[in-house]
Amino acid sequence: MHLLSASCVRALLFATLLRQVSGLETVIGLYGETFEIPCNIGAMKAEDIMITKWKYDKGAGLSGDLLVKQKDQDVSISATDEYKGRVSMGANSSLLLSAAKLTDQRTFTCMVVVADIAEYPVNVVIYKTPAGLEISDKADELEIGKLTKLGTCVAKDSNPAANITWLKNSTPLVADGKGISIQASVLVDPVTGLSTTSSTLEFSAEKEDTDAEFTCSTQPTVGTELVSSPATFTVTYSTENIVLQVTAQEPLVEGGNVTLKCLADGNPAPTAFNFHLKGELVKVENADTYTITNVSRASTGEYKCSLVDDPTMEASKDITVSYLDINLSPSGNIVEKAGQALDLTLQINASGDSKVTWTKDNVKLDKEPEFTKLTYADSGRYECEVTMGLLSQKDFLELVVEGVPVIRQLSKKRGEDGAHKVLICEVEGSPKPAVSWSINGTLLDESPFVNGKITHKITVVPAANLTVSCSVSNEFGADSRTINVSSHQSDDNDQTKVVVGVVVGLLLATVVIGLAYWVYMKKSNRQGSWKTGENEDGSSEEEKKLEEKVEENSQKAEV
Repeated sequence: MHLLSASCVRALLFATLLRQVSGLETVIGLYGETFEIPCNIGAMKAEDIMITKWKYDKGAGLSGDLLVKQKDQDVSISATDEYKGRVSMGANSSLLLSAAKLTDQRTFTCMVVVADIAEYPVNVVIYKTPAGLEISDKADELEIGKLTKLGTCVAKDSNPAANITWLKNSTPLVADGKGISIQASVLVDPVTGLSTTSSTLEFSAEKEDTDAEFTCSTQPTVGTELVSSPATFTVTYSTENIVLQVTAQEPLVEGGNVTLKCLADGNPAPTAFNFHLKGELVKVENADTYTITNVSRASTGEYKCSLVDDPTMEASKDITVSYLDINLSPSGNIVEKAGQALDLTLQINASGDSKVTWTKDNVKLDKEPEFTKLTYADSGRYECEVTMGLLSQKDFLELVVEGVPVIRQLSKKRGEDGAHKVLICEVEGSPKPAVSWSINGTLLDESPFVNGKITHKITVVPAANLTVSCSVSNEFGADSRTINVSSHQSDDNDQTKVVVGVVVGLLLATVVIGLAYWVYMKKSNRQGSWKTGENEDGSSEEEKKLEEKVEENSQKAEV
């Protein structure tokens, strides 16, 4: 099964229509080419045919001879007019006609002589595809909302006359009497008889038609579709919208630059603009931008741009110049006396909400430091960082608290070997105090001087009970404290006394327990008897005295 193209289908339909109208078989010939006209001899055998003759209808009831062939003889061409030299006989007695012309559109008859005479008329139609398809008289530009002649599409030298279709972006356009108008005309060449079709399109453009491709096409009765080269048009329209665009580094801070750009949707685009700069009017030509350099916080405000030709067309934009100033007082390196108050203030001047972070010696603080009474521990480096978006500012206070050194604690403890004594002197003061002892000893340790604090340790082996002093001093004054240190022998005697005291205590405790038991037994006996003149609870003066004695002995035992 073979599928026919759309062009072939149309050709067959056209031929069928001609056949229906004329009652004759129709043959299609292509202009300028050779085509064949069949002789419908049906079931007749070629050897039975005595004579075959072709003739054509000249009109007005007249006919003209073309050629004759008798049995067993060559073809005899009898054409003397326009068909001379153009006709010949093909297989099965068909007529071959070369260089087809439009004048060949007529009836050709095949006459066959067998035992009788039979005639087979055939109608001929000549087709010609247009020589070309092009858009001419194109408009320079299209204006929005205005019906404008876009161009004329011309299909030259065709038969039958071409039917032209206009397309926008490959979509056919249909005349609607408003935004689309199509007028077609046909001109026939008096010599060749070929038709030239012209189709003119008037079109009312819209903004989106910018860069749209317009084409025209025609579908010949025979052959493939023809399409013109695409044409594009400039669509002009007045400015309907205007936008002010701001370009700057984020955040825009003092000293930076900001560029204003005025965008208008007109075509052709406007070339002159007015920039309204907070009371100052600046006109620019052949450009759509203006740059403000070295902005300050005073530059914050509303800015506008407008068309020079139409000042009512304007756009505006707010510009904010971010700034952040801080003032820490006092700041830098500060020396203060211990015990005094220090008023620390941080002033912030910012274009928005800010956040404050405090650190001391690189350690984050929970809140802003307060110094109602300075101590040596308050010494250190305080830093504040204020942030606002991407902006930040820092300042610092290097605080040194100075004063007379003070011995906070003087203590002693036994060494690990039991033969030595360790003396510990804990001192506060600034600058770093010098530490001295009233006894010679071995320096065991001296802690780092941090936050005005230092701890000094020495190891001694006293031969006798001593009173030892620790003295400290710096440029502001001095302090001294004493401590009693016993010898190693005295420590042994002290241990013996402790042991004896423990033994005596245990003996007294035994006596107390015995007395308590005797009282308990006596009470138990009295509760089992009925004697007049005694208290109901079984107590007596003698028992009270005994209980007081037990309590007294118990207290002595605890001592």
